[in-house]
Amino acid sequence: MDLSNLKPAKGSIKSGKRVGRGQGSGRGGTSTRGHKGAKSRSGYSRKMGFEGGQMPLFRRVPKFGFRNINRKEYLGVNIDILEALAAKLNITAIDVEVLVNNGLASKNDLVKILGRGELKTKLEVKAHAFTQTAIKAIEAQGGVATKI
Repeated sequence: MDLSNLKPAKGSIKSGKRVGRGQGSGRGGTSTRGHKGAKSRSGYSRKMGFEGGQMPLFRRVPKFGFRNINRKEYLGVNIDILEALAAKLNITAIDVEVLVNNGLASKNDLVKILGRGELKTKLEVKAHAFTQTAIKAIEAQGGVATKI
C-alpha cells in the first residue's frame, strides 16, 4: 500500500444535494429553502449573536473591567530556581538564553527575576526586569544584576 492507492472508506463520502435543477428533480422551485423570508433569499447571512430579535446575550450581560493594551507581561523566575540551575549546570552567568535552553522560559518571554528563596553563590544575572529584593540578594553575594 502507498499514497497513490489510498481512498476514503466506502460510504463515508456523500455527494451534496443538487438543488435548483428543475421541478422534475424534486428539489426545484424553492430549492429546499421554504417560502419567502430572509432565509430564502440569496446573500442572506445572520448577524453574529442574533437571537431572533430578542436582546442578545452580549448586550444583556453587563460589561466591566479594563484591560491595558500596553501592559508588559513578565514571566517570573525566583532566585532559588536560579540557585538550583547554577548548581546543576555549574555556571556563574545566567541570562535569558540559559533559561530558554533549560525549559524555564520560552524565547518570546520577558523574564523578571523575583526575590523568593536564598542565594548562596555569586551570579551574574541578565534579565528584562528585577524586583528590589532580587537585586539585593544577588548583590549581597557579590553578583551583578543587569537589565537587558
